[in-house]
Amino acid sequence: MILDWKAIAGILGVLLAALGVTLVAPALVGLAYGEPEWWAFGATAVGSVVVGAGLWVGFKPEDELRVREGFAIVALAWFVLSLVGALPWVMTGVLTEFADAFFEVMSGFTTTGATILGGADTPQIEAVPNAFLLWRSLTHWLGGMGIIVLTIAVLPLLGVGGMQLFKAEVPGPSADKLTPRVTETAKRLWAIYVALTVVQTLLLLPAMSLFDAVNHAMATLATGGFSTENGSVGQYGSAYVDWVITVFMILAGMNFALHYRLLHRDWSATNNEELKVYFTILGLATLLLTLTLWTPTSELLPAPVTLDGEVVTQQVVDEVVSDGATLDEARTEPSTRTGGEEIGGGAEAADALASREERGRTVIHYDSVLDALRFGAFQAASIITTTGFGTADYEVWPPLALVVLFALFFVGGMAGSTGGGVKVVRVLLILKNSFRELRLLVHPQAILPIRLDHRVVPEGIIRNVLSFIVFYVGLIGVGTLLMGVLGLDIWSAFSATFSCVGNVGPAFGAMGPTENYTHVPVAGKWLLSILMMAGRLEIFTVLLLFTPGFWKR
Repeated sequence: MILDWKAIAGILGVLLAALGVTLVAPALVGLAYGEPEWWAFGATAVGSVVVGAGLWVGFKPEDELRVREGFAIVALAWFVLSLVGALPWVMTGVLTEFADAFFEVMSGFTTTGATILGGADTPQIEAVPNAFLLWRSLTHWLGGMGIIVLTIAVLPLLGVGGMQLFKAEVPGPSADKLTPRVTETAKRLWAIYVALTVVQTLLLLPAMSLFDAVNHAMATLATGGFSTENGSVGQYGSAYVDWVITVFMILAGMNFALHYRLLHRDWSATNNEELKVYFTILGLATLLLTLTLWTPTSELLPAPVTLDGEVVTQQVVDEVVSDGATLDEARTEPSTRTGGEEIGGGAEAADALASREERGRTVIHYDSVLDALRFGAFQAASIITTTGFGTADYEVWPPLALVVLFALFFVGGMAGSTGGGVKVVRVLLILKNSFRELRLLVHPQAILPIRLDHRVVPEGIIRNVLSFIVFYVGLIGVGTLLMGVLGLDIWSAFSATFSCVGNVGPAFGAMGPTENYTHVPVAGKWLLSILMMAGRLEIFTVLLLFTPGFWKR
């Protein structure tokens, strides 16, 4: 037999049962808030536990898992659990289309944070029952360190080893083990993960409710980005909340093996080369964004903008297209945050002028350097860690700021973090290899090994990194082409594909930070869901299933 399907079914059974236990939490929250939709979570929980237990009892693996089964389980787990996790959404009618529900849950498990909520045909986030809001955050939290990593801490107790699963799931070019035993490693990772989640929850409590604090903490540590508010973190309008979440996004983007070493006072971990590059990129991006947002790149208007004789006090508006709009017409537009100070008198008119459809190009400028630093640091951390939270519409920032953010889309967090993207260590190795090639042009006979943290990097890993980049870019290219065929404009198709493969969430254009994915065609939602999964599992795990050699003896 090419694949031991019985063993695969048995392990998937354990995962289903674990998912069923997790579904009890939103069911209880629904009951506590008096929400009638709680039954859907209860029914799905019971069904998952029963089916999962049956699969485990009937197909319990007898031997150690092979590499092939390990990769197959990882890929199938994300797909199957997302299918089951989508059931409560459609059973209650909160979402009527299964494609929407699957997209939302896959976005959660892969920690992408792209959402279809808040659109014309889907409910606003604040109108969604609390049970579902908690479920969204739980999918983030479980997916953050990997459902598989969580499960292998339990599997040895059931008599099954999990090394192959760990190898397939841990993000990055190589798994930096904390301890020789996989079980102990998984437990330590999750202990740190839980502790950081609790600490962030406590720090957020002074500025928001316990429910909101728990949800935002889970989404932050998972670098997911789902919020309980339509306006994301920016809706709180709190500098304190922004800075707390900024710090924890940065921590979540770090290698959790380094967290473990630092907690055990191994200060040599601070000499980690990838860590230094991570903070260097983050620091430079924050500096550039701060200077760009504080110092406008466009010419300031000499006088306030007015409509019907009333002043619209937006900080910078460099082009106004809506000449014929009246205040009454402008006030029919939905209210949005535009950053900086609160907009006074004629706020709705300012919002209307700031909409992409009416104002052409509006550049936001912050009069206070502290505000520029606050918004710049938050968005830099949000994008490089692929969290996707927002405090401002970055599409109305100056062009240089958009270039910086776009570059951060590609980089991603550190290997061994919960973040997505290419990963800092891969970018570092690509740069080192590129400089080596330049030196070899001058000294073609030289032997120039690439070193990372004073250790020689095997050429096999270099080839793996280069292959990953080729597949990463290729997947974005193919995804963009297919999304374009489905009717999206080229910029929206590219940025949405780029965002989903990198597990960022918000993109540019029609899927920008103040938009959502509701209007994407059904086929596009399925495609983007698969791209999210491929990106979360670092492409190879998914593409491997489509290679003929995988299915041969």
